[in-house]
Amino acid sequence: MALPGHILLLLLLPVATAQTNPGPCSGCGPLSLPLLAGLVAADAVMSLLMVGLVFACARPRRGPTQDGKIYINMPGRG
Repeated sequence: MALPGHILLLLLLPVATAQTNPGPCSGCGPLSLPLLAGLVAADAVMSLLMVGLVFACARPRRGPTQDGKIYINMPGRG
């Protein structure tokens, strides 16, 4: 579910783009195909890197070695 702030931003984005002046600028226009492909590839690599970091940080850690004792009031150790 999107946060209310994100929804507000998405709703105001068309209003902001409609108010920009379409004056001349250098470098405006469609992107070249190699540049666009590079941007898409970089986005995919960064997304996979972030997902990998989340999985690496969220995986369960290796627990302590069992010492042969029975711990009654300690979940996971007996």
